[in-house]
Amino acid sequence: MSGGGDFKNKDLHRIRFDRGVPAPYYTRPMASGPSDRVDCARLAADAAVLERVYPLSELSRLKDLLADARGSVKARFAFSRLEAGAGAARVGANVAVRANPQLVCQRCLQGFELPVTGDSEIEFVMSEAGTPADSPREIYLMDEGTVSLRELAEEELLLALPVIASCSAPETCGRAPTADVRQRPFAVLQDLLKKT
Repeated sequence: MSGGGDFKNKDLHRIRFDRGVPAPYYTRPMASGPSDRVDCARLAADAAVLERVYPLSELSRLKDLLADARGSVKARFAFSRLEAGAGAARVGANVAVRANPQLVCQRCLQGFELPVTGDSEIEFVMSEAGTPADSPREIYLMDEGTVSLRELAEEELLLALPVIASCSAPETCGRAPTADVRQRPFAVLQDLLKKT
């Protein structure tokens, strides 16, 4: 090797980076992942499409409806600019969710899996006063120009769930009455009337 060294590395010395002392060099931890709060206007200007996966156990408003919190919701957010009548651009997104939550049947109180998909056109506004009256889209209120993607996915999933969750067929439901048993809740009263 020319110019001050040989191949035995006798000329190497400790690297001190920018600290000037031979102590360990600790770096800042890496970011945990993509941010949950996003700037809607910037994403709409870029026509960005984001995909996220959220565990069902982290969706607080959904926990009471679930028989089992395992699983996840897959969400897709396609941001875009919406043209207004006067040429002013508004911000919107197409939000699509897909999940297979384990819900509680309201007939038999047993858990069952229900495939759920939801798709909505959302328009973001800064305040309730700025809500357009003629918008065919659902209105979502931004917080200082940003929204939480997790909250938006949770809202869309809640809208996609049935109001009263029940097993697909009453015949297969865990505690559904069978066809040959006739229930007569007032039969005891009828027996009392006959005795008098």
